[in-house]
Amino acid sequence: MTTGPGETAAPADVLRGAGQTPGSPVALACAPGGFAMAHGGRTWWWAADTDALAAAIGAVTAECAPRWVWWSAVAEVTALVEAGVRLSACWDLGATHLLLYGGSRAEPARVWAATRDLDPDDAPSSGQLDLLGLADDGGDGHPDEPVRPDGYLRPDWAERGPRTPAAAARWAGVALAVRDHQEAALAALPDTRRAASAPALAVLTAWSESAAAVLAVELEAYGLPLDRTTAVELIARHAGPPPTDPAATDTSRRERDSQVLQHLPEGTEVDLRNPAQVRGMLARVGIDVADTRSWRLEAFRDVHPVVPALLAWRKSERIATTYGYGWLERHVRTDGRLRGAWHGSDGAAGRMTAQAGLHNLPAELRPAVAAEPGHVLVRADLGQIEPRVLAAVSHDDALARVTADPDLYSPVAARLGCDRPTAKVAVLAAMYGQTSGTAGAALKGLDRAYPVAMAFLRAADERGKAGDDVRTYGGRRVAMWHLDVPDPAAVASRGRFARNAVVQGAAAELFKMWAVTVRAGLPSYGGQIVLCLHDELLVHVPKESADDVVGLLHSTLDATAGRWAPGSGVRLVADVRVVNRWSDAKD
Repeated sequence: MTTGPGETAAPADVLRGAGQTPGSPVALACAPGGFAMAHGGRTWWWAADTDALAAAIGAVTAECAPRWVWWSAVAEVTALVEAGVRLSACWDLGATHLLLYGGSRAEPARVWAATRDLDPDDAPSSGQLDLLGLADDGGDGHPDEPVRPDGYLRPDWAERGPRTPAAAARWAGVALAVRDHQEAALAALPDTRRAASAPALAVLTAWSESAAAVLAVELEAYGLPLDRTTAVELIARHAGPPPTDPAATDTSRRERDSQVLQHLPEGTEVDLRNPAQVRGMLARVGIDVADTRSWRLEAFRDVHPVVPALLAWRKSERIATTYGYGWLERHVRTDGRLRGAWHGSDGAAGRMTAQAGLHNLPAELRPAVAAEPGHVLVRADLGQIEPRVLAAVSHDDALARVTADPDLYSPVAARLGCDRPTAKVAVLAAMYGQTSGTAGAALKGLDRAYPVAMAFLRAADERGKAGDDVRTYGGRRVAMWHLDVPDPAAVASRGRFARNAVVQGAAAELFKMWAVTVRAGLPSYGGQIVLCLHDELLVHVPKESADDVVGLLHSTLDATAGRWAPGSGVRLVADVRVVNRWSDAKD
């Protein structure tokens, strides 16, 4: 590894000489042939190959403990993660942009424009410039600078990043300026904690969202351990043996269909993949339904044998067509790990999302998710997280008190004078905006028992109906959509969306804050988070570390609650189990 002009010291020594202190921001930018850092208004660059880069960043992380700043974890840290570097505190400009401004787009041109009060939709792109035949100099003849005279980022920088280590130094300097603007904007947001303290909650959220973006890179790199032999057996059980040619595929398809058609009069022809034809078929056997969704058909399971057969067929069909042998070959490598791209935040509630079926793996295939030899899976599932979050974010002391019970629906039922199932339906209905049916009467009781929480939900509902954006407890902007024709149904739908977003979004932020805290503690035990599924963590650890990791999951949850909702009195609970296969964790 060689340094840029005037620099002969190692990166860690350079930072120490510049007065960098633990936790202070250091921007990192990589380019072909090297990397650069920026701190305190100064920039440095080094020429380095991948191995030297990994060694240098690992040394800086261990010796200087900076808060790394980068435009995107995917762009800057993928190679580092693959090289085995464990990154600590960070500030991801893209992840923080999504927190501040909402939406699902966080490319550098848009992130930069937001910090300069420029319209991101007017940012130039290389495609536009190519079409017009113009050079990307912004009119001043200095394309080696990342910012144009009109204030926008140059498209070649924004879309492809720096091309040399020296250019990376300028790119890192710009990143540091963006971070400073974002931190100030977050600190200016109202701190919604009952016992506010420094740093502001929105800044804490930015830290955890940034770490979640790194976790997303790690999840794709590590993969989910999958027992291929078991997976093949389970797929065969539903889809038949691996097809040898198109004719075999057609034969398996007809055999699956026959399990349903055998319950109908001989000669009946119906395409089970056509909802309209399925609905007509059900009508002919005396079952009249508005649609053929599985949850609706469950009520008719005992009415006619074709219904349970149809429901079973749907599970088999899904495995055969979406999670079949082709899926196995595309996404499970020879090392026995299922891999797909992860994203630290979706465009609405802020939940982590994944591709390759990782977030929708059928329960029938969960036995194939198995620990490798010498290891176990530690599964942690947050219990009744959304009503507990509602208690915290609404500051409803009465609702906070019932969270002391491991099953909060029981004390709610006692307070409302109803059975537990009715109490559960009422609480969920309140958060999802349902006002009729089973929940209708119990909702009135909720208004009397927990008026602060219900007022909080109604306020969000009214903002949504009015078309006003809402922010989650942690500061995420959730944008409402414009209605050309504000009919009552559409307005009500927008209200329900806002009502749910302020709870579900806060729950997602809490979950990720907990997940990245767990991540930080796992290296001591040789463990890896291998799945984040809504409110559930799956950790792969050596057998001898299992008990320690169980304790880590519980202690980090308590610590996260203390930072996230100090003084709320809300108790968070997690069901933590040590298993060999994911399916073993389910009751």
